[in-house]
Amino acid sequence: MSGSETTEVAACIERLRDEIRAHDHAYYVLNTPTVPDAEYDRLYRELQQLEQKHPQLVTADSPTVRVGGAPAATLTPVRHAVPMLSIRTETDTTAQGVRNFDTRIRNALKLDADAPPVRYLGELKFDGLAINLRYENGILVRAVTRGNGATGEDVTHNIRTIRQIPLKLPDAAPVLEVRGEIYMRRDDFERLNERRRNAGEKTFINPRNTAAGTVRQLDPGIAARRPLCFFAYGIGAHAGVELPSTQAGLLDYLATQGFPVCQHRTLAEGPEDLIAFHAKIATLRDSLPYDIDGIVYKVDSFAQQEALGFITREPRWAVAHKYPAQEEITELLGIEVQVGRTGALTPVARLKPVFVGGVTVTNATLHNQGEIDRKDVRIGDWVIVRRAGDVIPEVVAPVVERRTRELERFDLLARYPTCPVCGAHVVRLEDEAVARCTGGLFCGAQRKQALQHFAGRRAMDIDGLGEKIINQLVDSERLKTPADLYGLSVAELATLERMGEKSAKNLVSAIDKSRSTTLGRFIFALGIRNVGETTAKELARHYGSLDAILSATTDALQTVPDIGPIVARSIAEFFAEPHNRTVIQALRDAGVYWPEQEPVAEASGAFVGKNFVLTGTLPHMTRDEAKALIESQGGKVTGSVSKKTHYLIAGADAGSKLTKAESLDIPILDEAELVALAAIKT
Repeated sequence: MSGSETTEVAACIERLRDEIRAHDHAYYVLNTPTVPDAEYDRLYRELQQLEQKHPQLVTADSPTVRVGGAPAATLTPVRHAVPMLSIRTETDTTAQGVRNFDTRIRNALKLDADAPPVRYLGELKFDGLAINLRYENGILVRAVTRGNGATGEDVTHNIRTIRQIPLKLPDAAPVLEVRGEIYMRRDDFERLNERRRNAGEKTFINPRNTAAGTVRQLDPGIAARRPLCFFAYGIGAHAGVELPSTQAGLLDYLATQGFPVCQHRTLAEGPEDLIAFHAKIATLRDSLPYDIDGIVYKVDSFAQQEALGFITREPRWAVAHKYPAQEEITELLGIEVQVGRTGALTPVARLKPVFVGGVTVTNATLHNQGEIDRKDVRIGDWVIVRRAGDVIPEVVAPVVERRTRELERFDLLARYPTCPVCGAHVVRLEDEAVARCTGGLFCGAQRKQALQHFAGRRAMDIDGLGEKIINQLVDSERLKTPADLYGLSVAELATLERMGEKSAKNLVSAIDKSRSTTLGRFIFALGIRNVGETTAKELARHYGSLDAILSATTDALQTVPDIGPIVARSIAEFFAEPHNRTVIQALRDAGVYWPEQEPVAEASGAFVGKNFVLTGTLPHMTRDEAKALIESQGGKVTGSVSKKTHYLIAGADAGSKLTKAESLDIPILDEAELVALAAIKT
């Protein structure tokens, strides 16, 4: 290749690199992508191909060498040209601590009471890993951890994988060291852990430790697969570059060089502005996409910083004002369970009291047996406890290094074969992570939810029996099971809050009216796990009587249309629980009845095997009436349009379901056509 051709190729390569760098900056730093992924991939492939053909033109700042080379044998120690000093933490975390800092600054600068307030810059204190990036002639040549402040470790091979960090700067100064924080976003951390869970790998404890561990990996390929981020906030050694005169100006300058700089910062005139900033960020802390553990206050003027100097290894001109720690270590004294409104048994850790997240914590959730097994948490462990904002405290992980003896694994079903509230059997279905109490009609923990469901419009349809009335009746111990409803009197209902005699009479009348129902409604009203309205109707239709359902085996239940092994097991276990049978008999004794019928072995009707979806407002039928017509002819009504839908019944103001049906070429009928089709097929 001639010299002119080589020059032309080199120019093309550099043009592609500049274009890719601009797109990287827009995507990774500004969060405003400028081209589609396909176009970016095209440019990247074009650059790769040119560099493969002309390896002599490959440079260290090329976007294609973000990941490359063999893993490092060790991390090489590197002495910092300018020490990476730590910032002192203010021991008084109240507002007075900020005022004390300001007083020290003013005294050190010999400012009298009439002097203007000192200008400070308030910045976030990121919970990550400090890093020093050294650029020579605008090219990244080395990245070093803080280490002990004087000497760190060379982690350039991993830092190059972070696309927020530019490999080449617009200003090609002879030397510029940029300092900042490597961190991992919370959502990226959760996705990373989810991938590891799915792969059967051990999950990480928190974003900070994960980021720090990733940076210190020997293999850059591992770092490239983990989503690390970066914020710039300062400089170290520099030569041949004219820098701003303030900390605020420095951050603006770093942004012009392509570095991500946190937008949550403030220029404060005196301590009261800093206190307000601290309070503002406290309200935002839990909604930030990354972890912080406080605010850093810095004197803004570099001239004043120089005048203030240092105390040993800490600058006089800066201080960290921390928030209460969100993670602490304490001892796991025991594990108990709480029974929720749906019967779910949630294991709860009983902890040695520990101050975390601004409060003293003695209990923390362990979620379910699967999480206990995955984290390998055992009674007697020292554990990491996390509390962020108003979120329920949780046990993050055990500190395995402190496990000095063999501890027994916790087995929830072995410890709690029966519900601690009502004594009913506890089961854990194959498709569920949680264990549940089977005493749905009797269990005190599930009482309010069970009664609300029982009284619902599609169940027993007891008009006027709302949540507030149920709460009062349950709290006063007047209602323990649904059967107790049928013994309520006007006199006792009239004593309830916001319930006069007329309302009480209406409610008693509605309760009395609900005695006459259908078997399908009654089964649905029982609140059996995994049994919805349609399944309840299928059970009633298939068996014809409640006694037949009560005696059905799990295998027999699976002969009912659309009932598989999981639903069949839910039904069988519900009816096998003596407490539930007792309540059902009490309901029958209270006069609840329904017309029984001969069991229907096979479906019949004009619409057998057909799936319908209803949308919009029909001119003469309610949605329930149209559904009843379809079901009376053996059809099934579902809630969403899919390839399995045979007909869409559309009325006025039909929405997205109509659009989807049209895209799938599903026949669309109006009300008249539905009625006509039913008549023709009948």
